[in-house]
Amino acid sequence: MHDEDEEFLLLNPGPVPVREDVLESMAEPMVSHRSADFEAVYERAQDGLDYVFEHSTPDGSSTSAGGTSLVLNGTATMGMEAAVANLAGDDDEVVSLVNGKFGRRFARIADRHAGSVTRVEADWGDSVDVDDAAAAISDDTAVVTMVQNETSTGLLNPVEAVGELAADHDARFVVDGVTSIGGDEFRVDDWNVDIALTDAQKALEAPPGVSAMYVTDGVEAALDGESAPFYEDLDWHLRKAESHQTPFTSAVPLFRALATAVEAIEAEGMPARIDRHRRQSAAFREGFAALGLDRFPEPTGETELSNTVTAIALPDAIRGDADDFFDAVAERNVSISGGQAHLGGDIFRVSNMGSLPDASVVRGVRVVGEALGDAGVDADVDAGVDAAESRLND
Repeated sequence: MHDEDEEFLLLNPGPVPVREDVLESMAEPMVSHRSADFEAVYERAQDGLDYVFEHSTPDGSSTSAGGTSLVLNGTATMGMEAAVANLAGDDDEVVSLVNGKFGRRFARIADRHAGSVTRVEADWGDSVDVDDAAAAISDDTAVVTMVQNETSTGLLNPVEAVGELAADHDARFVVDGVTSIGGDEFRVDDWNVDIALTDAQKALEAPPGVSAMYVTDGVEAALDGESAPFYEDLDWHLRKAESHQTPFTSAVPLFRALATAVEAIEAEGMPARIDRHRRQSAAFREGFAALGLDRFPEPTGETELSNTVTAIALPDAIRGDADDFFDAVAERNVSISGGQAHLGGDIFRVSNMGSLPDASVVRGVRVVGEALGDAGVDADVDAGVDAAESRLND
């Protein structure tokens, strides 16, 4: 049975579906970004982000002694560059951990701003080796960059272990939590994080176009905004944030949307949100396994499977030529993502970020099973659906 008459279901790992009240907030009358009305919007966004950054634990306990939440007029790549450019200069070394597309992006950004960049690399889908990181990070290291949840491979990397290494050598630790913060556990102080980054369009459940950064109180003195790109001077951003403004013209509707989205997260509570994301990701994995599919990454060591992005290996029969499969998914009014870069044609990825209903997880498993059948691959659709439903009902 095809799903042409069913509502479109977006299962890509960003952008994710957004709530109706978030969409409605963007249609409110325009105001000046230098008005009291806008300052109130930015303050709402900051307060909600403070909650998310500081209380992302299974019990909702505080994880930070203090910091400042910023909203940036750009997606998270802007935040990645801003963090590196404000902390590293021509005489500094950056150590970048790379086991996927976005770890590689951090290293490429560092190439443009730091004196030297040491990459600690693992194959995409393999685990970060903490021993290799320990060998690379030294007293000469100014900044360590890492992705907590590698969106391109569905892996959750060992931030805590690497954060300890960075702290041992007085290096600043910058973490991309783009597809984890707002949906999974994140501990600022316990993991020695100096700057954390996330994106509106991911687990924060807002439209794309703005991103969020948490700058801990202890790192502010190390920032050198004058050496950074003019638009990304974090000293300037922090000064303006004290009065709930930004240095430049703000994307007013997107700030409203983000404020509404993070208020909904606080209303749900991070403990419940974390539990829901973990349960749904497990249902996706178990449902796809019952279809006869293999997970793409099989992590070892301290790396784990993501709780917000699920990556699955395409069957051998269609690997490298999966157009019929992806077309069959799209015909059922569902959108999923393929692999990125050299993983194109090898895997597919689905997301459960945001407020995905359990029924949509089950529908995603069913549609993938039906699409595999259309592409000539045997899959037990009923078994997949039963496995997903069973896990969701635990």
